[in-house]
Amino acid sequence: MIKKTFFYTLLLLLLCLLGQEVMAQEALKLRPSPLEMITFKSPEDTYVKITYGRPQKRGRNIFGELVPFGKVWRTGANEATELTTTGDIMLAGNRVPAGTYTIFSIPEKDKWTIILNKEPGQWGAYRYDDSKDLLRFTVPTKQLQTVYEPFTMEFEQTASDVVLKMMWDRTGVDIPVTFQ
Repeated sequence: MIKKTFFYTLLLLLLCLLGQEVMAQEALKLRPSPLEMITFKSPEDTYVKITYGRPQKRGRNIFGELVPFGKVWRTGANEATELTTTGDIMLAGNRVPAGTYTIFSIPEKDKWTIILNKEPGQWGAYRYDDSKDLLRFTVPTKQLQTVYEPFTMEFEQTASDVVLKMMWDRTGVDIPVTFQ
């Protein structure tokens, strides 16, 4: 009986100490560039998902300074942006087989080169390897009437297709998406 009482007292003391340890942990800090996900499902049941970090403008000059012209950019913040599609699609007339890809871009003042790379799971563009590119294509930029404080991506349904829109500060690009 004494052994059982001693055992339960010791167990209770241990649990109390562990409970204090758990409560003493610091709360997780939010990322300055939160993770965002956009999705679109076609009538033909092809599902497209894009996951990206959403950096903020915060009074900075974006394109040409924070994001240099002529350099590969992860097209967002933190981990490189990823596109997953469950069926074949066309991006700006370029065939993209079902799978997961990393989206990089090379911004210029009047156009962006959009890159789909076959190596998902990258952090930033630090280990970008162009030999693993699936495709590259160019889209024109447009001057936006509204300032987009966070980098924003969205799918917009048109009468005949879908457009992937990328917008930050006063710069935007539109990428036509066609489902096969």
